[in-house]
Order: sequence, then structure tokens, then C-alpha cells
Amino acid sequence: MSTYAVLKIGGREYRVSPGDLLYLEQVGGQAGFVMELGNVLLVSKEGQLKIGTPTIGGAKVLVEVREHLKGPKAVAFKYKAKTRFRRKTGHRQPMTRLLVKEIRLEGEEGGQ
Repeated sequence: MSTYAVLKIGGREYRVSPGDLLYLEQVGGQAGFVMELGNVLLVSKEGQLKIGTPTIGGAKVLVEVREHLKGPKAVAFKYKAKTRFRRKTGHRQPMTRLLVKEIRLEGEEGGQ
């Protein structure tokens, strides 16, 4: 059975497994920095399913910051007819690539 967790970050929910790469809107930390994400809604580990109400107390997902990058370009274009008015702007959202290292429940120590 595969181990996975559902966590909530920045108003969005993500299903992650150890070894997954996760792309989020920019979070702090230099490349190589390991952090814990604690807003875990659901964990499936060794065939056991644990569902939070709304979160699971003590459950953590350990992630490593891989790199900071920019997302795809979003282009906005304003146009007014008959007046030669045109404005084109672009935006690239700062993003962070994270590597999911481990999913821990309360009372468990590292070592997966």
C-alpha cells in the first residue's frame, strides 16, 4: 500500500506521497532547507486511513526546498476601440519546488 497525505497550504489542498515534487506559491527558505508542514487533513499509511476533524493533530509532512522559480507567464491586454489605446502587461508568479521527504504521525520518529 502506498503512503500518502492530503494537506492544505494557502487555501489549496494537495495529495502528496514521499518522493513527490510539489509546486507551491513562494514559501521562504533557501534551497536545501527542510521544513515541516502541519495542516494535514488525511493520512493513509500502511493500509490505515486517518481522517482529521478538520486536521490531524501532531501529523507533519517533512519537505525540502529544492528551488525557487517563476511560474508560466500570464498576459493581460487592455484595448479601447477607435482611440489607439493598447496596454499589454505580463506577470510570472514566484513559485517554490518542494520535495516531500516523509509523512509523520504523532508519536513517530524519523526514518522512512
